[in-house]
Amino acid sequence: MTIKIAQLSCGTEYSSVQYEIDKAARSVGAKVVYPDVSAADIEIAVERFGFRPRSNQLKLMIARAVQLADGNYAADAVFITTCFRCAEAALVRNEVRRFIQENTNLPVVTYSFTERLKASQLLTRMEALVTIVTRKELLARERQAGITAGLDSGSSTTKAVIMQDNKIIGKAWTPSHNVVESATAVLNEALAQAGLEYKDIDAMGTTGYGRFTLGEHFKDKVKLVQEELTVNSKGAVWLADRQRGEATIIDIGGMDNKAITVRDGIPDNFTMGGVCAGASGRFLEMTSRRLKIDVTQLGALADKGDWRNAKMNSYCSVFGIQDLVTTLGDGKSFEDVAAAACHSVAEQVYEQQLQEIDVRHPIIQVGGTSLISGLVTAIGDVLGEKPIVPENSQFIGAVGGALLSSGFL
Repeated sequence: MTIKIAQLSCGTEYSSVQYEIDKAARSVGAKVVYPDVSAADIEIAVERFGFRPRSNQLKLMIARAVQLADGNYAADAVFITTCFRCAEAALVRNEVRRFIQENTNLPVVTYSFTERLKASQLLTRMEALVTIVTRKELLARERQAGITAGLDSGSSTTKAVIMQDNKIIGKAWTPSHNVVESATAVLNEALAQAGLEYKDIDAMGTTGYGRFTLGEHFKDKVKLVQEELTVNSKGAVWLADRQRGEATIIDIGGMDNKAITVRDGIPDNFTMGGVCAGASGRFLEMTSRRLKIDVTQLGALADKGDWRNAKMNSYCSVFGIQDLVTTLGDGKSFEDVAAAACHSVAEQVYEQQLQEIDVRHPIIQVGGTSLISGLVTAIGDVLGEKPIVPENSQFIGAVGGALLSSGFL
């Protein structure tokens, strides 16, 4: 079965962007399709939509969205993308996304591209759309069975979790270096903690940047090799005990961020990545090094400060560090600078990721950066609601891998 992903876009023909989108879709067994519309359909759709953009491609994008909403064209998922540089396109992209979600049950991902787009940047998004379509029943499972392991090979850290009888019985993490060596080390540590051996594992799931490498290395045990969007969301709702109802998951990673909305444990809209590492955990690591403290100490330091006394812009990591140096040079306290760094990341997540989804409640904050209390405080301040940070929140990917792999037993 070929998954049909309806593309609603503007400007993708520029600089081979469309080629990369098609390539990413093919690599996960999907096909990009375009809802058929006539000239008359476009005029009617734009009038109904209530906004008349200047770009004819944006008008076509609206008309295709209406065809999907009215059930005149069959698709399995929707990929909405426009150029990062165009303000009018950003407005239409967000409204089309909202329109699709209000009028269909199709999973949606939105993305703003640049002229240097690579298929690798799209792979996780396309893979997640296909996963949601083909493995909905698996994602809806609420309990774990057997003895299963999850490995999360992230950009900053590698995590392992062992589960049995719907409980975590072993866990470990280490800074990422060699993909296989890091994973082997944490897996052995988690097994030792659980009082088990490798032969006792019934199934294993891998996720993260090194998931394919680990899937091949542990192929005698691996039942699931899956992108982090669906795996992380599964781990997050299980840890937060929110597998029923709606929620928004915020995962601020070492290199990129994820914002995911879920309904009954199944993602239906997500956005991933930022314009710059200034909006990720990497900026907080850079700030910690400049303050000569460990990043684990940054949150407590930030909780003692006031970000308003040391405003900082982390939209770009380079400019953010310039602001940091200038602010310290002005004699601002380390506490205020730490608070400003956390608040700046929270603001950028709000402006870059959370504008691409409709935030649902409760908000679940996960990932390694959720252990930085000052960042959790900042997210709460920006959103006006304190996020839920579940126990073991840094292990969401590994937990999700262990949970989902048990579905193959």
